Amino acid sequence: MPGASSFHQQVAADKRAAILTAATALFGEQGYGRTSLAQIATAAQVSKATLFKQFPTKSHVFDAIVDEVWGRSTEPTAPTDPADPRTGLRALGTEYAELLSRPGMAGLFRLVIAEAPSFPELGRRQFDLGKLPFFDEVCRYFQAAAAAGSLHVQDPTMATTQMLGMISNFVLWPRMFLIDWAPDGESVAGAVEEAVLTVLARYGVPDRPASD
Repeated sequence: MPGASSFHQQVAADKRAAILTAATALFGEQGYGRTSLAQIATAAQVSKATLFKQFPTKSHVFDAIVDEVWGRSTEPTAPTDPADPRTGLRALGTEYAELLSRPGMAGLFRLVIAEAPSFPELGRRQFDLGKLPFFDEVCRYFQAAAAAGSLHVQDPTMATTQMLGMISNFVLWPRMFLIDWAPDGESVAGAVEEAVLTVLARYGVPDRPASD
């Protein structure tokens, strides 16, 4: 019956959410290495069998947390026409700032940094599943803008690193040291705009003089 199927799907989704919430809390409180799947199951109030069915290993739980924190809509948030780099870069920069401001993002970074000496694979998974897909999207935009002649970019990877670095240096990294760092929307928008203007100053194509 369709109704029964929907009910079971919702139950499974609720249990998955409970597991990820419990795991995130435990990882933050006692560390990834000292947290067991059994502890996660107990904290989430689910059976071990239920947890193992969805997450066979602890690394699967971590990957799901990364997906949850970095999860993005498949629909573009704003126009990214390569012929209009100011609008396109602003849209991408705004989306990146919103991603970095999500609940759980700072905690995820703290966890990865704290556990890196013992579990370096966590940093790789966080990068590959989280940041890299968005980084590649911005890199492709720089390539498209260069092909369209609206930006003069010889190294799209470096341009992407510079732009995203300016934004994360204001939105995210202070939160690693200042728990109460919470810039308002206007300040974040201003940081994004300054990053865009800096990129345009470096890679923008000067207006050609009008022909006679």
